[in-house]
Amino acid sequence: MALGVGIVGLPNVGKTALFNALTQLQNAEAANYPFCTVEANKATVALADDRLDALAKITKPKQVIKATVDFVDIAGLVRGASRGEGLGNKFLASIRESSAVLQVVRCFADDNVMHVEGGIDPIRDIEIIETELILADIQSLEKRLDRVGRMARADKELRREVEAMERLAKHLNDGLPVRTFPRDEADPILNTLTELQLLTDKPVIYCANVSENDLNGDNAQVQRIQDHAAGKGCDVVVISAKMEAELAGLPDAERDDFLASFGLAESGLKQTARTAYHTLGLASYFTAGPKEVRAWTFRRGWTAPKCASVIHTDFERGFIRAEVIAFDDYIRLNGEAGAKAAGLMRVEGKEYIVQDGDVMHFLFNV
Repeated sequence: MALGVGIVGLPNVGKTALFNALTQLQNAEAANYPFCTVEANKATVALADDRLDALAKITKPKQVIKATVDFVDIAGLVRGASRGEGLGNKFLASIRESSAVLQVVRCFADDNVMHVEGGIDPIRDIEIIETELILADIQSLEKRLDRVGRMARADKELRREVEAMERLAKHLNDGLPVRTFPRDEADPILNTLTELQLLTDKPVIYCANVSENDLNGDNAQVQRIQDHAAGKGCDVVVISAKMEAELAGLPDAERDDFLASFGLAESGLKQTARTAYHTLGLASYFTAGPKEVRAWTFRRGWTAPKCASVIHTDFERGFIRAEVIAFDDYIRLNGEAGAKAAGLMRVEGKEYIVQDGDVMHFLFNV
């Protein structure tokens, strides 16, 4: 399953610089003026996972295939974007299919980089973006409400959905995001949410963009974001887009030393991916053999047949059983043969809940 992260924020907060650093492409233009990004920048990035390297040392595969994340960077939003200010919200459709929203918030002062609101205030910036996303959702909902409302005159079931949409419209007009709208598995609003992919229904990760000197220090603006996020149940990552850009240009052998010089153990990409996985409740299981070692992304709580469907839908339909070795056992016992000899290769059935790091082999029949 693909993990998609849509990057949003005001102009000149470091969105595109961060995109370039995360993707290591350096192909998206970044400059010191608003609306430098006029087209959505998209890239698929392979995620580093040290566990893959450990598995590969044992199996010596022909190839190692990492999990991936799709990053989408859109033009900066400004106050009034929903009314056409700046470039408006014309690019928001580019992130509707993203799994999560990464809101980049500026926490550094630099007289050489203008701020469209005149000064540094991350909570104000967060509220501006949230308001514009809510207004964009209201517009999308109103269009569907008008269309379905006309059809509902002759359809009792659709009238239930219209009533649900009207409740959601009130919720949005009260300034509340869709993700806080109460719903259950039988709620008719689910049809609307599935079709519209409303922006404020997506989990949010706040990305505090700081100066290099503040990565390990106390930054009052970052603390404000963390306090705000705690009240919203959102995750926070702290990154210096400038430092990440420098890191992206280094050979692999020098990156660890560069990070260590800042007292960091991981790059912004690793931190962002790890946080996105946590926010979305995702994890990885592995397949390992002489042909390939591969990471597969799944949602925590999924059963073995559902996880098998990530490889191919036929695997779920014809699932028989799964052979499972915990990652630590696989490494400690030097692979499948050692784990099997120690009695630590388990045979699991349809009810097994797959764990992060499981090394798996599926048996199926279709």
